[in-house]
Amino acid sequence: MISAFVLIAAYSILAIPAAIVFIPWAALTGNATPLYKAALLIARAGLFLAGIRVYAAGRERIPAGTACIFMANHVSNLDPPVLLPLIPGRTSAFLKRSLMKVPVLGYGFKLGEFVPVARDGRIESAREGVAAARRVLEKGLHITVFVEGTRSPNGRLLPFKKGPFYLAMETGAPCVPVSIHGTEGMMAKGSARIRPGTAQVIFHPPLYPRDYATRDELLKAVRAAIASGLPEWMRN
Repeated sequence: MISAFVLIAAYSILAIPAAIVFIPWAALTGNATPLYKAALLIARAGLFLAGIRVYAAGRERIPAGTACIFMANHVSNLDPPVLLPLIPGRTSAFLKRSLMKVPVLGYGFKLGEFVPVARDGRIESAREGVAAARRVLEKGLHITVFVEGTRSPNGRLLPFKKGPFYLAMETGAPCVPVSIHGTEGMMAKGSARIRPGTAQVIFHPPLYPRDYATRDELLKAVRAAIASGLPEWMRN
């Protein structure tokens, strides 16, 4: 087993030269793609060092040349480095507002146009997040969101947050449900230990908001799709 702190140290060592080169480049040119690609390479390297393999299915279902909203379940801190490198092109993502305040890392997130989310339960905060995500989609970037809003403590699906579905209904962007499992046993919520293993990622056929009369109908369809790719015990 490897400690999460060891993996974080490895990430930091790899990230320092990348940050020195690509953050100034992104700031000067306005082009964050080289920074994004470097971050994905570092993510893959970290998974390799931790002995984590990734099995992905259904990537051919992702609509080509269209900004999509990828909606995934969330069971581990390993989910982002497992999922993001599998998404074609470049994706933004919803993340905790506090991460934007981390020196260097937060600035990198800002350059990458990641969308900060305040977990204060205020309607105004939710609207701000949706508006920021809409601007990102209009630029042609994908949005990735873990629709439960937090990691499941036991791997079972939690209730979904409604914000991403407001975004989907407002923009009409295709919603791509994604099922993730395996990572819950490699790094569980609250644990600082990482166990080698295989992460399973399934991309389901896109769902189009125009085909649903209400936000809740779309939410139920996305939940059913995600659940269909999970082991029975995780579906709840």
